[in-house]
Amino acid sequence: MVQVRQSTIIDAPVDEVWAILRDFSDHDRWHPAIAFSEIEGGEPVDAVGSVRHFRLNDGGELREQLLALSDKDRRLSYCLLEAPLPLMGYVASLRLKPVTDGNATFWEWNSEFHPPAHRRDELVKLVTEGIYQAGFTAVRNLLRRGSIGSPVETRTLRVASPPSVEMPRAAPMVTSGQAATTRAIVVERYGGPEELQLREIGLPQPAPNEVRIRHTVIGVNFIDVYCRTGFFDLLQPPGVPGMEAAGLIESVGSAVSGFSAGDRIAYACPPVGAYSERRNMAPELLVHLSDDIPDEIAAAGLLKGVSASFLLHDVHAVKPGNIVLIHAAAGGIGQLLVQWARHLGATVIATVSSDDKARIVERLGAHHVVVYSRENFTEAVLRLTGGKGADVAYDAVGNDTFGGSLAALAVRGHLVSFGQASGPVGNWDIGRFASKSLTLSRPNYAHYTDTPEKLAPHVARFFQALRQGVVRVEAPTRYTLADAADAHRDLEARRTTGALVLLP
Repeated sequence: MVQVRQSTIIDAPVDEVWAILRDFSDHDRWHPAIAFSEIEGGEPVDAVGSVRHFRLNDGGELREQLLALSDKDRRLSYCLLEAPLPLMGYVASLRLKPVTDGNATFWEWNSEFHPPAHRRDELVKLVTEGIYQAGFTAVRNLLRRGSIGSPVETRTLRVASPPSVEMPRAAPMVTSGQAATTRAIVVERYGGPEELQLREIGLPQPAPNEVRIRHTVIGVNFIDVYCRTGFFDLLQPPGVPGMEAAGLIESVGSAVSGFSAGDRIAYACPPVGAYSERRNMAPELLVHLSDDIPDEIAAAGLLKGVSASFLLHDVHAVKPGNIVLIHAAAGGIGQLLVQWARHLGATVIATVSSDDKARIVERLGAHHVVVYSRENFTEAVLRLTGGKGADVAYDAVGNDTFGGSLAALAVRGHLVSFGQASGPVGNWDIGRFASKSLTLSRPNYAHYTDTPEKLAPHVARFFQALRQGVVRVEAPTRYTLADAADAHRDLEARRTTGALVLLP
């Protein structure tokens, strides 16, 4: 595997540069190597999955497919389908960022591919200089002239093979048989956030029943902390954590049906391995994403939204008039529980750790918000309910809240303990539950989602709630993949609100 990464500064506002680059068929108007380009089948120029067919100045013809495009992040990626060059498995991406000092643009262009060993240096130089650096110069000159139609004076790219090597004119560039490497976060041994180390690891060829996924956004959840520490045995060191991500299918195995290269997908399920740029995975629990569900929202909200669905509808079916106590209500799943429970007609009592978080939860519709540091939440619940207590308590905090949650329940109340961020709850005499005929549930995510038949209703219910505005997923806190340890530190210290994501 060869990786090529080039970057430059363009002395122009980022939106002007992006307006040029985002048109997937327009590169013939600015890149000096390209004589003609068009989108096959008349598809939109920014439609994921569209294919551009273009001809070089020397007559060579190529086909490339758009894998992702984000106007928000000013980022796109694409793969090579056919070419007269052995750039096997070529996948590229470009990204723009504003440079505030001087109103300029930072442009990064990178790719990876498998060249024949005897042509490695030649092809790396061609991609680096003939494609990327020539493109940088062309766009810089174009913007300086102020007209997309202006000629660009720069070196012409030549791609003819040496006479001694005969290359096919239309060889497939992305196949399920390519071996590769990928960057990933590896846990060598159980422990603290410092055990999350960025590594280059092998990526074997997908099995016939697998697909290869290129992640665009990776979700961070407290279950990842449990895997990192060894509290859950889903990860066996050395291993890659993570159970949630969104991205694109790069290739499919011969036995896979229902999925194709270029499909936008998301998942929230074992096996772990999401903290990586790419991975192979069986597709049974993958979820197709429609155009109205952005990758970031899917990666930030799918696991939490599915959890909220079965917690509110299956583990305890919330009814109008119920009094619902929700702990850690400013967290990712807490925010969804607050919004959804209110929509179901419940009176929502939310607990948070600070005034800033209280304001967030109030905006989401909680009827009452209790700040731990100022008031005992058990006493507050009994006061707010006239001594009756809550019909159900959703508690993912654990040790710090478990006993108080039991005390805050009404007769025949239900404690749903679905996490223990503050530590294990310890041993309890169930005889004490008889004083109010209490019910305790400890739901396991997998038991509600481990088959397509179980998962599908929750995914459909969550996406429908998003579309109808019943719930909304706020923009998540973003970290780079390399900063996964910082994301875990912030999550465990409760320094964040809402969801956290990693960007590969």
